[in-house]
Amino acid sequence: MLRPRIIPCLLVKGGGLVKTLRFGPGQYVGDPLNAVRIFNEKEVDELIVVDIDATVAGQEPNLQLIKHLASECRMPLCYGGGVRSVDMLERIVQLGVEKVALSAAAVQTPALISAAAERVGSQSVVVVMDVKKAGMLRRWEVFTHNGTRKTGLDPVSFARQVEQAGAGEIVLNNIDRDGEMKGYDLDLIRQVREVVHLPLSVLGGAGSLADIEALIREFGIIGAAAGSLFVFKGVYRAVLINYPTQQDKDALLARAGFGD
Repeated sequence: MLRPRIIPCLLVKGGGLVKTLRFGPGQYVGDPLNAVRIFNEKEVDELIVVDIDATVAGQEPNLQLIKHLASECRMPLCYGGGVRSVDMLERIVQLGVEKVALSAAAVQTPALISAAAERVGSQSVVVVMDVKKAGMLRRWEVFTHNGTRKTGLDPVSFARQVEQAGAGEIVLNNIDRDGEMKGYDLDLIRQVREVVHLPLSVLGGAGSLADIEALIREFGIIGAAAGSLFVFKGVYRAVLINYPTQQDKDALLARAGFGD
């Protein structure tokens, strides 16, 4: 039986682990490899790691870091950041990464999605849509380069295009709620969920397990991703890598309608 996934998302900058607020500079929160080891012990469903430096700086992915992450990781791993070619995407998959995320490159060269899916299989190709409200009418728009470049793309239309191109999954990342810990924007998620059939994961806003429960109750099979929730603890946002126990996760899923 397919079940929802609860997914920590780690951001890497300058080789260190950071957490951003609305895609701002980011607070250093530790070593990414150490975080992976802790998440191994906590038996997380899946892990997303994004190098937020690479695309902005025009850098290639740090293959040495990715190799270390893949060798340490005992759960499915999705890596994103700086991937601009099918050859590079394939190299990352060959290092042991199950999924590779495209963002700016998918916007700039949509044909890359199809080419990558043909090379490594659609299950390994993820497209991340970083979105926020923009313009006088405050309409949702896809942004790239850490939220600094407008694309003019409507997320709903782009989601359809991404699915038709052969992507295996979409990650919908709400810039406006990044690090806010005030809950997911269910209306935004609904707009995208209604037009695509491929797996969808969402990121931006989760501040409690109750937020994840509400998301799963509303949408069923979905990836509930979060950053701050799994690296901070308490009102003072003390750095503490955390994740629900299997018992807590089972209880959450049961309340959301996924009991055994």
